[in-house]
Amino acid sequence: MDLAYSAEEEEFRARLRGWLRTALPGLPAPPDPHDWPARRAYDCGWQRMLYEAGYAGLHWPAEAGGQGATPTQHLIFLEETERAGAPYVGAGFVGLLHAGPTIAAEGTPEQRARWLPPILRGEQVWCQGFSEPDAGSDLAALRTRAVRDGEDYLVTGSKIWTSHAQIADWCELLVRTGTGHETPGGPDTSRHRGLSWLALPMDAPGVTVRPLRTLAGTTEFAEVFLDGVRIPASQRIGAENDGWRVTLVTLSFERGTAFAGEVVACRRVLREVARAARDNGRWDDPVLRRRLGRLAADLGALWRLIQWNVSEAQHTGGLPGTGGSVFKLCYSRARQELFEAAAEALGLAALDRNHRWTADRLSSLAYTIAAGTSQIQRNIVAERILGLPRGR
Repeated sequence: MDLAYSAEEEEFRARLRGWLRTALPGLPAPPDPHDWPARRAYDCGWQRMLYEAGYAGLHWPAEAGGQGATPTQHLIFLEETERAGAPYVGAGFVGLLHAGPTIAAEGTPEQRARWLPPILRGEQVWCQGFSEPDAGSDLAALRTRAVRDGEDYLVTGSKIWTSHAQIADWCELLVRTGTGHETPGGPDTSRHRGLSWLALPMDAPGVTVRPLRTLAGTTEFAEVFLDGVRIPASQRIGAENDGWRVTLVTLSFERGTAFAGEVVACRRVLREVARAARDNGRWDDPVLRRRLGRLAADLGALWRLIQWNVSEAQHTGGLPGTGGSVFKLCYSRARQELFEAAAEALGLAALDRNHRWTADRLSSLAYTIAAGTSQIQRNIVAERILGLPRGR
């Protein structure tokens, strides 16, 4: 992989910078972080601006409605939007970074035409219905059941930690449609068999959303209860009982490339932490300086790993590979370390719950769980990359 930027890519960067200089001053002020309808309107409005300017779905394939940009152009886009202080995907992150790419990779032409354009235009918000109260890291233990009834499924169960469910139009929903014995040629008792990936309309009868308050005082997560919800079988992505494979596609995007913008943001925060340490008189502490230096190296290496993962995806039909697990494992630790260092640099100000770094410090605790726990990522690295024997 050539990490140098070509003249064409630098021209793309200059054009993007020019558009950002024109577009950003016209944005309204960001809404109250606790006002979810306002946050949805703000984030979707920004997505609409990207769409009209030709920057929506930049790295999506053209046949899926994207721009078909190169991996490097995608990374330049992330660098420049973060540098300019542009909004992040916000409420649209599941649709734009998880569900949308999965539908683009696994959906039928009719499904892609139905769901992808509204995601790119900022008209629809998605949430993720994977985890359950008794099935988080052990996702194959899920119990939400979908029973076939003619051309529909009747779905009963519950989901938890469903980001932005209270403002979502659709949910990427993982359900159990079989018994675990669906492998052709003989029985297979694996719990990964018999799962299916469905698109659930959040306004369907029988759907109840109950927001959850986090340690940081926010309510971006929710419980979702499903009581005999009817979902047409035409809204299943992939074959019936093949949902685990489709889910691995979703998770590969979530672990491989969805955090790319966050790494850019973390590198900016690190520079701000260094300035805060100087202002607070903490810069003379050699232990803190060494800690920040190591973080700079770690985040720089993570950015290079993202470049590798994105480049690899270009040669695998858009799907990130197992390098995503390496990235997710290392990034979770680095993010937590970053905001621990920020607290050290702030001193007593780190006790202020309203300080943005304090909120980020609390939320960083979830990163070793979200998108697959660190223990799960270590297993994947050991078995699928290093070729070590499976544990018993």
